[in-house]
Amino acid sequence: MASLLKSASALRPPLPQFLGRGRPALGRAKSFDKNAASGWLRRGITAHEERKYFDALAAWKQAAKFDDQEALYRIGLLYARGEGVAQSFGDAVIWYKRAAEAGHIEAQFQLGVVYLQGAFSGLNGASEWFKSAAQRNRSSAQRNLEVLFPQGMAVERNDEAAIRWIEVAATAGKAEAQVILGELCRRGRGITQNYEIARSWYSLAAKQGNASAEYGLGDVYYLGLGVPVDHRAGADWYEKAAKQGEVRAWVALAFVYLNGRGRTSDREQAAKLFVQAAEKGDPRGLFNAALMHLSGIGLPENFDRAETFLRGAAKRDHIPAIISLAKLFTRGNGIKPDLLEAARWYQRAAELGDVESQFIIGRLFATGAGVPNNPREAAKWFLRAAERGHATAAHNIAAYYAGGTGVERDAFKAVEWYKKAAAKGITASQVQLGKLLYSVEVDGVRDRDLAADLLRKAAATGDNDAKIALAALCLQAEDTARDPPRAKLLLKEAAESGHTGAALQLGHLLSGKLPFNAEEVDTSEAIKWYTKAAEAGEIEAQYALGMLYVNGNGVPADLVKAANWIEMAAHKDHAVSQFQLGVMYCTGKGVPQDFPRAIAWYELAAQLGYAPAQYNLGIMLSKGQGCEPDHDRALQWLQKAAEQGLPAAHTALRDISGQDSFQPQDV
Repeated sequence: MASLLKSASALRPPLPQFLGRGRPALGRAKSFDKNAASGWLRRGITAHEERKYFDALAAWKQAAKFDDQEALYRIGLLYARGEGVAQSFGDAVIWYKRAAEAGHIEAQFQLGVVYLQGAFSGLNGASEWFKSAAQRNRSSAQRNLEVLFPQGMAVERNDEAAIRWIEVAATAGKAEAQVILGELCRRGRGITQNYEIARSWYSLAAKQGNASAEYGLGDVYYLGLGVPVDHRAGADWYEKAAKQGEVRAWVALAFVYLNGRGRTSDREQAAKLFVQAAEKGDPRGLFNAALMHLSGIGLPENFDRAETFLRGAAKRDHIPAIISLAKLFTRGNGIKPDLLEAARWYQRAAELGDVESQFIIGRLFATGAGVPNNPREAAKWFLRAAERGHATAAHNIAAYYAGGTGVERDAFKAVEWYKKAAAKGITASQVQLGKLLYSVEVDGVRDRDLAADLLRKAAATGDNDAKIALAALCLQAEDTARDPPRAKLLLKEAAESGHTGAALQLGHLLSGKLPFNAEEVDTSEAIKWYTKAAEAGEIEAQYALGMLYVNGNGVPADLVKAANWIEMAAHKDHAVSQFQLGVMYCTGKGVPQDFPRAIAWYELAAQLGYAPAQYNLGIMLSKGQGCEPDHDRALQWLQKAAEQGLPAAHTALRDISGQDSFQPQDV
């Protein structure tokens, strides 16, 4: 034992000066009347048993005048529990310390525990009272607080003092103190991590039959903490602790039977122990029993019981159980899917700090799945996950900063987060970072070389979005860096792999809509790629294809085909297509002339804010073409078109009656 203390002293703060000198001196001369103190102590105990806490306090304070250890300790307990007095750990510490200095082992232990954990006085809503009172009159609330809690409401955590007092109690033979010291040495909290000393403290407590110490020794041998791994010895210690009702040992022993190391593999015995722990409310027991019920291995398949066990563990903030519940309600494995319930559990796991859940709940808020669509909440959770190193969350929050979604637009923060995501291998971040760096100045510099390099690297991996972005750079670059043939090649590679966006851009390039060498414009080839994109549902391609057939640029005009493609886009709320279809019904080109249908398409486009449609609709309403004349509605639509700067609308507003004839305005 002496050698143990000597080893431990090198790893901890100095012990109190009175250690090793017999009973500590109190530093004040007082007569000690043992009989009087004992009498007051007994009176206090009797009063306390009758729940007359104020009388107990008065009696024990009389005994405390004689420095009675037990009375000093019990007064500390009254303050710690809030019995007969306002709960005050600050006052509890004062009384514990007096008892501890007098040699009271339990007081030494309790004092150490308070310092180890820290404590806040708040029984019966004291903290809520102060917050409320402070809002009305802070100085008055502060004065009342000082009267009620002269020692303050909180005791700050103090590892140095905690270890000092717990070791005093442990040295005196307090098994619980020995176990805590073993834990502190094992985990290196407030003291240098030392498995050997941890094992020594566990061993001392285990000799007294302490189940927690036996469990700790089980970990030491089973996990090989400072000793060679010995599954058999570890399992033996777990079993000793389990026989004393140590719930953690039941769970540990269940895993021993489950993996067959240290005991013969026995799933039924493992299940029995998990259920036994679950019935005591142990989160790991609840969780693992639930898994066995879900799989039907070791326990009968029972989804209802599994859900009950998972809920029990989740209510105790067991993150794996919370996530399992969320997944269960997402997938509906044996129960009815419920995205609202799933989102609730994902959010709880996120609040407890699970990074993947933070990302998932962000995605749910972004898509409105199981929760209301809320870009601000989505951004908040993406940012939290990104700050914890989640690569995809970093990409998402970068996109939010780039687009001003849920956060204020900030290109510099977007660049910062895209860089972090790109560094973790997110190719899409390399692409977006390349685009941003090409167009945004960072620290006064627009790094187009780095942008091109990032896009080249991403394109080399086969990423089609990178190829499209790199093609855009090739077309936008100045002087010798401009390379239209390279752009065409990149777009063709992406389009041939089935990327509809690339097919659309290739169509634009070959039809002359993008900067290209005029001699290389090839409308027939453009139609080929537009058609691929249009058939895949690309709205812009459907419209572009339709307009090529309308105008007959490089190909024979085909107004019927034009109308078919334009109508496909129009039905998808593409305002320009709706407007053009209205023009075709108005003029009878490609479709039968039909003024009412023309008005219907114009109105759809007008409602989407397309000014030429607002103008055409206003004129037709004023003339009564395809409808009854409606002067008021005509003025409203013409006004909207004029507000968008359409010159013809201004003219029409000045003198609608002067419009002798109406020719539909084309795009």
